Amino acid sequence: MKPIWIVDDDQSIRFVLEKALLREQLPTRSFSNPRDVLAALNTAADDEGPQVLVSDIRMPGGSGLELLEKVKAKYPGLPVIIMTAFSDLDSAVSAFQGGAFEYLPKPFDLPKAVELIHRAVEESQREEVSEERMGETPEMLGQAPAMQDVFRAIGRLSQSNVTVMITGESGSGKELVARALHKHSPRANGPFVAINTAAIPKDLLESELFGHERGAFTGAQTMRRGRFEQADGGTLFLDEIGDMPFELQTRLLRVLSDGHFYRVGGHSAVKTNVRVIAATHQDLERRVKDGLFREDLFHRLNVIRLRLPALRERREDVAMLTRHFLQQSAGQLGVEPKRISEAALAWLENFNFPGNVRQLENICHWLTVMAPSQVIEPKDLPPEVGVTRSEAARDAAPAAPAQPVAGAEGAAPAGAEPDLLDVPVRLPVPSGPLMGWEAEIEAEALALLGAGQTDVWDALTRRFESRLILAALAHTKGRRIEAAHKLGIGRNTITRKIQELGLE
Repeated sequence: MKPIWIVDDDQSIRFVLEKALLREQLPTRSFSNPRDVLAALNTAADDEGPQVLVSDIRMPGGSGLELLEKVKAKYPGLPVIIMTAFSDLDSAVSAFQGGAFEYLPKPFDLPKAVELIHRAVEESQREEVSEERMGETPEMLGQAPAMQDVFRAIGRLSQSNVTVMITGESGSGKELVARALHKHSPRANGPFVAINTAAIPKDLLESELFGHERGAFTGAQTMRRGRFEQADGGTLFLDEIGDMPFELQTRLLRVLSDGHFYRVGGHSAVKTNVRVIAATHQDLERRVKDGLFREDLFHRLNVIRLRLPALRERREDVAMLTRHFLQQSAGQLGVEPKRISEAALAWLENFNFPGNVRQLENICHWLTVMAPSQVIEPKDLPPEVGVTRSEAARDAAPAAPAQPVAGAEGAAPAGAEPDLLDVPVRLPVPSGPLMGWEAEIEAEALALLGAGQTDVWDALTRRFESRLILAALAHTKGRRIEAAHKLGIGRNTITRKIQELGLE
């Protein structure tokens, strides 16, 4: 990831932000005046610039507002955060008209400053405007006849600007197809901007698509370009279009018809030149009949339809994809790639993958972290694959002691007052054999208990939490806040656990 550039003549401010961002695994580069920033920008390659710029507003040798103007000329999509004392608030707010992302009043609360920078980083990565290189797009893999049909369709559409509708189940790779269509189109040098219409709250989606003017609603402190403006000259990918609210479908139809739209709260029409690629996992014809999707919009989008097969329809690609994802996961974690046995591959090839390619990718992330050896065997596969390993688990685990029966030798005599903590517990009968990690953790617990170890709870809990956190960090490519969110724990909790478990 590119660094966060910090510009402030106050060395203590630079130091505090550097250390806070380092704890969040965000690289930084610091400057004491705007002149050095502009000199660095002039010599930096396009892929060496900042991810986010955080600048003071008043510094010797130049103004943060002047720096904002010059930076935006070179990096129009770069989020810039302006730090300001309260006395400079008016001038900082006026900077929003020049495209500032947000302002940070001094003295600031450090956790809030870090959270704001995280938001700016996510915005920078999500917009994928000028910094994105289509050459870095993951390759589409597939030898199955169904995928070859998709590749041929992409080739036939390579010199066309026609609107395309991609259909297919969730996780089947519809965005990869959209990126490939863009990469091989006349618009390849323009931006590729993606938005999942189902993932954004209904009341924010209009602003996300079309942008808003300053003061259009509470919290709209600056004018913001929407996705249509960001994609001007390139491609806009509308994922899960079937979930778009009905009232917004009318606005979308208007843009597709004449290329004009109004920002939320705006009075001047904005012209945009965008190729739209839409995708859905739903039956749009059924939604049209049910009155949930406009028929005229359906026909406007459904110029060319491209169906992406589910992974279970291209089982011959599972082995190739598995090895690719294992290599990818190992590279992200900086570890040696794991190999997978033919027996384990056979299980994967026979699995139906309801989550399609995305599910296979997640399984490979899991195996990279959790598989105990370098060669993945069927017993190492996650429980969701359905490998029966109960026999192996029973062989590895010591036999469970027989449950005491009333009246048997050693049982409490009739009429005696038992110690409630020593009363034998009738264990629940499992609904089926234990499989996967549950069987393995039971076997490990029984082995440790049999060896007389007295800290079994702490020992196994530490190992379980370590693997869980490492898996989440692998999935989020090291982003702690996102990992904590996906695990359902707080940011402070994951930071504390990483320190306690020695995962730094």
